[in-house]
Amino acid sequence: MCTSFKVDLLNAVHAFSTSVPAHTASTADTFKAALYLASATVNASTTAYSATNEVSGTGYTAGGVAVTFGTAPSSTSTTAFITPSASITFSSVTLATAFDAVLIYNSTQSNKAVSVHTFGSQTVTAGTFTLTMPTNDSSTGLIRLA
Repeated sequence: MCTSFKVDLLNAVHAFSTSVPAHTASTADTFKAALYLASATVNASTTAYSATNEVSGTGYTAGGVAVTFGTAPSSTSTTAFITPSASITFSSVTLATAFDAVLIYNSTQSNKAVSVHTFGSQTVTAGTFTLTMPTNDSSTGLIRLA
């Protein structure tokens, strides 16, 4: 989770759902996922989306793809959590340079960073790259505050 995201939460910057939006009546923000090269430095100190060191290739659009949060954030007695409601999919792409990170960011709110997730180095040739989302619960939710 990006450090700046924690501060943004306290300032009511992000609206993940339409049921209890913090800053705009009945409108959830738009979130996106962008892929980054293995040589990039994206981590908890990342504050916003940048095209610097983002992947490029056939079928990939700079800025990445939309991320759908279909349910409002949930909680247990000790943990608040939310997970995208669908896998994050980059269809029909050729990404020949190795990549190993995805940045989830809020494109509605000045491209503010939410979280960075890393995985083993990948390349794709004329195929689909899919990030399968975990179960949306307090122990495996993609974004958790405990």
